[in-house]
Amino acid sequence: MSVGEKITQLIREKGLTQKEFSARTGIPQSTISDWKRKKQNPSSDKIPIICEVLGVDPNVLFTGTGCEKYNDVEIIHVCKNSSEYDLLVEYGKLNDRFKERLHAYACAMYELQKNE
Repeated sequence: MSVGEKITQLIREKGLTQKEFSARTGIPQSTISDWKRKKQNPSSDKIPIICEVLGVDPNVLFTGTGCEKYNDVEIIHVCKNSSEYDLLVEYGKLNDRFKERLHAYACAMYELQKNE
């Protein structure tokens, strides 16, 4: 599914008409129609307003997964050749139970560090 098709699907799921979505985003209705009919994608400068109006994080448009609410997103950049990156990769491999345990451990380590 293209990004444009995903957007038109989300517009329907949110109960918006194309006209309402156009009014809220400032994107012409004809452009929105082209996303579905011609399988075109929106320009990158429109993604923030689209996500804000639809209440989704950009990953939802590109991968189908992500935060439910756009304002719940915080992007943190890490270098691929860093220990932080390696830690995030390994964290992503854990199931929810072990993620919770790791989080509790990290919080405990932080408290210990503060008291040193």
